[in-house]
Amino acid sequence: MTTKSHFKTLVPNATGNAGTLEVTAPFDGAVIGSVELADAATVEKALASAAALHANPSQRLPAWERIAILKKSADILTERAETFALESAREGGKPLIDSRAEVARAIDGIHCCIETLRTQHGEEIPMGLNPASANRLAFSSHEPIGPVLAYSAFNHPVNLIIHQIFPAVAAGCPVIVKPASDTPLSCFRLVELLHEAGLPPDWCQAVAIKDRDLATSTVGDPRVAFFSFIGSGNVGWMLRSKLAPGTRCALEHGGAAPVVMDATADLEMAAAPLAKGAFYHAGQVCVSVQRIFAPASVIQDLADRIAAEATKMKTGDPTLKETAIGPLIRTKEADRIEKWVEEAIASGATLHSGNKRLSESCFSPTILINPPADTHVSKMEIFGPVVCLYTADSIDEAISAANSVPYSFQASVFSREMDTILRAYRFLNAKTVMANDHTAFRVDWMPFAGLRESGLGIGGIPHTMADMQVEKSLIMKLHG
Repeated sequence: MTTKSHFKTLVPNATGNAGTLEVTAPFDGAVIGSVELADAATVEKALASAAALHANPSQRLPAWERIAILKKSADILTERAETFALESAREGGKPLIDSRAEVARAIDGIHCCIETLRTQHGEEIPMGLNPASANRLAFSSHEPIGPVLAYSAFNHPVNLIIHQIFPAVAAGCPVIVKPASDTPLSCFRLVELLHEAGLPPDWCQAVAIKDRDLATSTVGDPRVAFFSFIGSGNVGWMLRSKLAPGTRCALEHGGAAPVVMDATADLEMAAAPLAKGAFYHAGQVCVSVQRIFAPASVIQDLADRIAAEATKMKTGDPTLKETAIGPLIRTKEADRIEKWVEEAIASGATLHSGNKRLSESCFSPTILINPPADTHVSKMEIFGPVVCLYTADSIDEAISAANSVPYSFQASVFSREMDTILRAYRFLNAKTVMANDHTAFRVDWMPFAGLRESGLGIGGIPHTMADMQVEKSLIMKLHG
């Protein structure tokens, strides 16, 4: 049984607030909780506390203590996995079956932080290679970069927080996190879990900020050493422009993930993963399958097979175990998607299946064939349960069309020919190319990055921890 929850700002000794943010379930609009909004004084207190912790090396938490806290956090999350999954499904709309998988990933992500902390190390820097470096010994070690500020997104309300704040804790950095205003409850639960596991509250603070000017000015504060952002490109690039000199950052935005296929592709094998990759979490995934390029000889068969898989995927209440596709995060997002699909059809796209508004926030899985290149569904990230199929009679034509948008994240190629797979790998604009799988595959230790307008820096827990640390060198001149 679930109950409403209210969270106060997680900034020790903060006394001010800017009101209350009410949190509603995207499926039916029911109020499921609330969080206290932070005012400027509260944010200042959080920044001052984080900066003071880092400025005094004697206050830093030793690695063994961080490991113990992370282990305890994983244990607590394991014990409460079903509660976190159900509350996350209610809050963010991701179906329970996928929210359970997200929590399992989150637990594994904490263990990945521990493994990285246990195995990361500096290195010896070669000396004695020329007369100037003779009689010297040099090596490096890792130190925390300083206060981390993390702004998160709604679509994975548990795992995104794991990826932003737990590497900071593991790296020894004080961290302040601002969750997405649609899904703050999971974030506040995770921060409280860290405190319960033994992390002193000043080391991880959570603030909900509704005031955009305050959120923007906080990013530009010179006490922020590293800024982690997951969200829309327009916002991310704008916030990057506000950073103080010396502040490092990582940006993870969206994409319009392409799939290229040749005539040898196994359509029976491809249909299920493509449907899952396109419609998982109602398409609200930065690397969901959006554009599929295939020869004219197979495109109708492929669309039929994907549609057949989609009919097996129940759309509705995300807290029910049988639901495979949940709601859009906001009603206005369903409005937008409906308009984009209608625009594509009016411009000449063929509607193969779907395009039904099932409720205020639920939209049926939709397949379009050959929407024009200048329509929104072809040139923008849809972030909804819509996939577009395009005719491309050669792999080079498919690759050229796939590369025509300013986004570059993950891509896929389906073929039985190794030459085709390697050609797609070489020429697709993507950080990662999947072969014979959908574009949304990820494990949390792999490099995960948006290129071009899709982001900056490399995600994945070991890579994030590296970003949040400084490799510092000691060079000793020897005598005798």
